[in-house]
Amino acid sequence: MKSGAARPEPGRVLEPEVLPPEARWVEKAAWLMDRAIPLGGKWSVGLDGILGLVPGVGDIAGILVGGFIIAQAIRARLPRSAIGRMVANIAIDGLVGAVPFLGDLFDVAFKANTRNVQIFREAMAGRRAPARDSLFVAGVFLAILLILAIPVVVIALLLRSL
Repeated sequence: MKSGAARPEPGRVLEPEVLPPEARWVEKAAWLMDRAIPLGGKWSVGLDGILGLVPGVGDIAGILVGGFIIAQAIRARLPRSAIGRMVANIAIDGLVGAVPFLGDLFDVAFKANTRNVQIFREAMAGRRAPARDSLFVAGVFLAILLILAIPVVVIALLLRSL
């Protein structure tokens, strides 16, 4: 889509031209990490899912690539709410992906980098809802706090009963 062109109609997939020329590599990185190997039908897997089978290596690689995509979004001056949503996606991918085997299955299904490129495109085209992104980030933050609070509460209760 050339600058000055009309916005795409709702529900239509955005064209790659929405990304600035210096950011087009994010498409290739997301494809490589999330969708490079077709498995048949609508399923595919990328390096994130394969490298994830090696403990630590895949998770770190996925987080690094996701971080580079987020850094490009920051350079493109995307809204903070969209960047926050992208960070939350990588955090979810990294945390759940750290669980042996189940995390690898999650990586194959969740495709955080692909989600983040879609957020990147929509934000560049002015089609992101900042309030929705902010609520998602707040929900992820609260969920992580609750997950971290459970062991603290259990330990406190155990210590009280002694």
